[in-house]
Amino acid sequence: MSALGHYLEEEGVPTVAISLIRPQTENTKPPRALWVPFELGRPFGPPSDAAFQKRVILAALRLLERERGPVIIEDFPEDDPRERPDPAWRPPFTKPDLDGASATRLAFRRAAKERGRTIVGLSGLSVGKAGRYMAGWLRGQTPESPSAEMSAPLTLRFAVDDLKAAYIEVAISGSAKPSSKQLGDWLWNDTAAGAAIFALRSMYLTSDDERLKAIAGLFLVPGVRIPPSG
Repeated sequence: MSALGHYLEEEGVPTVAISLIRPQTENTKPPRALWVPFELGRPFGPPSDAAFQKRVILAALRLLERERGPVIIEDFPEDDPRERPDPAWRPPFTKPDLDGASATRLAFRRAAKERGRTIVGLSGLSVGKAGRYMAGWLRGQTPESPSAEMSAPLTLRFAVDDLKAAYIEVAISGSAKPSSKQLGDWLWNDTAAGAAIFALRSMYLTSDDERLKAIAGLFLVPGVRIPPSG
């Protein structure tokens, strides 16, 4: 995008980028960029907060008025208000309780009914079947993909995505508003699902199947949750 920005500017079209990773932006040197201190996937801040998102957009557009350069990188001065932990939130499954399959399915159904929607469904499997599909891979099997349009490794990736989404949807049901750090700490540190996904990553990180190796290394566990030792 940075290279494209320079190309457009050479044609007389001013550009501005939203940056989520400042070192990367410093290396790629776009003509203008606004760095925002938000999590990946949220370049304008928290969802359903139009006033906050408008402030981000206006801050970015104001960079179009700046004439100094050739590279302008400015920092947005506000943090995502949703990143403040909510002391009223309680995890749906807590140690020493086990987040068993039946409890997870029931909790997910209640959460989906409460929200009236769900983002679960990439794999084409129900939450219970997604868990069983993952379990097959953990046992060293290669379960068949339920879809002729998806390979088994891709189905595994999407099954993991569906299970993570189901847990998060359960965790954010109710009136409390946990921060993404609260949710991540709970999912990756305190649930059987998080432990299983870490185990999948370890199992297939050195796989001879390049597709599995790439999925294990890039898509199962967020980079910020992987310890320095790997």
